[in-house]
Amino acid sequence: MIEESDIRIGNYVSYFDYNMEETAFMVEGILQGYVYNSGLPLSKLPYAKVNPMLLDVDLLQRFGFIKGDPEYGEDVNVYSLKYNRLHSVHVRYENNVFQPLTDAAEGLVPYGRSIVHVHQLQNLFHAVTRDELAFFE
Repeated sequence: MIEESDIRIGNYVSYFDYNMEETAFMVEGILQGYVYNSGLPLSKLPYAKVNPMLLDVDLLQRFGFIKGDPEYGEDVNVYSLKYNRLHSVHVRYENNVFQPLTDAAEGLVPYGRSIVHVHQLQNLFHAVTRDELAFFE
């Protein structure tokens, strides 16, 4: 289950269908204890049946994050996504933990809590950039 206050329109979450297969979907609406998406059974699910999606490196790359290149002096454990001409969002993946990083005088430094779920990454990206983080196809 996911907390009602943790998700917003545009977040990727999942539910278990009648065959107990996890099915991912994007939140299209939220109202009175339900999450809406036109592809859902009855187009809505109660919060109790909505689950967060675990973040993994494959999903990070599908969002457009690029792994650091050692030939350019970059850390291979840091994934970055440039959101404007000058700034990027950085996430370090090490020991199965996704840690947000920020630019500082001494380089990239960790900040905040580690990220576990896709919607947390999306919400962080939205808070920093005011843009939506969607799959890069």
